[in-house]
Amino acid sequence: MRIRLKPAEQRITENDDFIAQALRSANVPTLMMSMVHVTGDMSLLDGPIKPRRVVNGDYESSLTHEEKLKVRAHALEVLKAYRDRGCTLPPPLSEPQVHALMSFLVGEEVPREYVPMMMEELALDGVDHRAFKWDQPVSAEDKRKHQVLIIGAGMSGLLAAIRLQEAGIPYLVVEKNEAVGGTWFENSYPGCRVDSPNHFYSFSFEPNHGWPEYFSRRDELFAYFNRCADKYGIRPHLRFSTEVIAARYAEDERRWNVTMRTAAGTEENLKFNAIISAVGQLNRPKLPDIAGRESFAGPSWHSARWQHQHDLKGRTVAVIGTGASAFQIVPEVAKVAARLLVFQRSAPWMFPNSQYHALVGEDKKWLLRHVPYYARWYRFLLFYASSDALLPACTIDPQWPHQDRSISKLNDRIRENLVANIRRQVGDRPELLQKVIPNYPPFVKRILVDNGSWLGALKRDNVELIDEEIRAIVPDGIVDARGTHHRTDIIVYATGFHANRFLWPMEILGRGGVNLRQAWADEPHAYLGITVPKFPNLFLLYGPSTNLAHGGSIIFHSECQVRYVMGCIKAMVERGAAAMECKPGPFQDYVDRYAKTCAGMVWAHPGTRNWYKNDRGVVINTSPWRLVDYWKWMREPDLSDYDLR
Repeated sequence: MRIRLKPAEQRITENDDFIAQALRSANVPTLMMSMVHVTGDMSLLDGPIKPRRVVNGDYESSLTHEEKLKVRAHALEVLKAYRDRGCTLPPPLSEPQVHALMSFLVGEEVPREYVPMMMEELALDGVDHRAFKWDQPVSAEDKRKHQVLIIGAGMSGLLAAIRLQEAGIPYLVVEKNEAVGGTWFENSYPGCRVDSPNHFYSFSFEPNHGWPEYFSRRDELFAYFNRCADKYGIRPHLRFSTEVIAARYAEDERRWNVTMRTAAGTEENLKFNAIISAVGQLNRPKLPDIAGRESFAGPSWHSARWQHQHDLKGRTVAVIGTGASAFQIVPEVAKVAARLLVFQRSAPWMFPNSQYHALVGEDKKWLLRHVPYYARWYRFLLFYASSDALLPACTIDPQWPHQDRSISKLNDRIRENLVANIRRQVGDRPELLQKVIPNYPPFVKRILVDNGSWLGALKRDNVELIDEEIRAIVPDGIVDARGTHHRTDIIVYATGFHANRFLWPMEILGRGGVNLRQAWADEPHAYLGITVPKFPNLFLLYGPSTNLAHGGSIIFHSECQVRYVMGCIKAMVERGAAAMECKPGPFQDYVDRYAKTCAGMVWAHPGTRNWYKNDRGVVINTSPWRLVDYWKWMREPDLSDYDLR
């Protein structure tokens, strides 16, 4: 299916009053971009009304009320004229003009090196530039020789399947669960939602203008990925309730022998030319090593394995953990539980965002569907505001004297703003305030999105925040380090995942019988996060060093990675090669550069635990690279980094 994106999904046929009403919900800076496209008049950028740089999630860029009224009034006239002439548009803007619009919209000069990436993301020409294309004619027989196994039917697995479908390469998707969706299938806890803006957290070629919330809940995301599986014809290639338990590379055949096991225990062996691992990083629940955990007499479960048959109403519930999942669970459970105990190892940092639980009104959805290029520029605004701008705040200044609280002057200024936001919410509760201000620099751990729901829940009379270590779990509750016995009916473990056990528990044996798990030990690495020497035709999506902790969206990263993988497969098919293997030199150079770069980043801050590190405190999980650099590396593989056989 060749994908074409229209300037607008639907033509404007509504009357003047309807349009005026809808414009009251418009993001004004984005609306100004649409006005330029509809009129072709660049002079709008020269007027007195100019957006400023996005601060603290304010996508209106601090425009005054009067300025917004003026823009909306002008936009009404522009859209009326557009409607009345039959919804025709002037000639497309040139790239320099689009660059000028980019800089105007975000209130600062967009560096020239970002323009190609952002032009691709905007897709103003309607073309999906990340779609697969052959560089030379390839026969159906040559395509059939390269059968691919995709492990996992979450976001990345579906994306890889869509691109393989475009290429005409035969493939099978194996999924351990009984449905697609990955994390959006497995996590169904109360309050589960995305914490990236949804109009950016979606495939670039498959926008959804009907998101009900700016940060939509689990069911909507699950439904979105199911719609993608249907629309792009992936379902005939899916095999559910089946888990890959081993893969062994046969050098004589240049193929992978893969052993699979169904939920019923039946095993099957199949052969593939290539494997794309799309198993993710956050899907194997991690339970804490607490004495007596198995002795608890009541119901208990991990947040990713929510047991909906248990009614929490009127019960005493203990939630262990205060990370991203607990941050969403606690406000919901607090509404129904008689008593809620929250056990905290470390307090989270939070970015304020008033839209976190906000609904997207019907007027806003109308704008996204009907106003030319509005949806495209709104996505750009969300993307650029969360792009590389935060990376300097994650870089350690070794001369900064206050390394215990922050890592640089910029990082400290952000800390002060975040603390001020916390004080505004709980300054009237000194004892609670002392517990909820983190004792580590911002960005060491994942920063969460805050609209007041978390701290508001902790202030409730039926909620107690306990920041003591847990000594033991006993049949009727939890004993903390002070010896206090906290009785509880139910325990919820919001304790994260085995994020650093990549491809676990599968056994992957490469060329010469090398065991991938043993080769990695506790420090897994892959070239660009994707390929590993001695493991030909094995491609990793969301592999080591590719988590995003400073900006962007994991979907953007996956689209980049899948394009790179498809470039590798294309090179093999077009060159008649059966195998492609990363050379040790480029691999080691990347590993060395990664280690050196991460050592100067906030995630390596000593004395603070996070899931980006291994047990020795070495960062192995998160990407330290600028998005624009990684995008460049992913555009196509440098074949000099590989041996093609």
